[in-house]
Amino acid sequence: MQVTTVGIDLAKNVFQLHGCDATGKAVLREQLGRRRLLGFVANLPRCLVAMEACAGTHYWAREIEKLGHEVRLIGPQFVRPYVKANKNDASDAEAICEAACSYQKFGKPRKV
Repeated sequence: MQVTTVGIDLAKNVFQLHGCDATGKAVLREQLGRRRLLGFVANLPRCLVAMEACAGTHYWAREIEKLGHEVRLIGPQFVRPYVKANKNDASDAEAICEAACSYQKFGKPRKV
């Protein structure tokens, strides 16, 4: 039951995380505040962390890469087909996680 892929839906104050194991089964569903995100991700085993590309994504991607995780940025147009239910943070995080497992073109965070 080890997390291999984590999808993070970024927002202003509260972030939604959805994690899957190697078989694609959901093993992690968390809602974290801005201050708790890096501490929580630091305690996860090294894994693939995917985020929907937006203005603040590059900052968070660089910080998470420093913790040893592989980070992938996915354009919103490639996440949208994977949203199964109503648009909310939890379903967005699940869609990002699913898109990370199946989509092959990813962006890399900008280095500052």
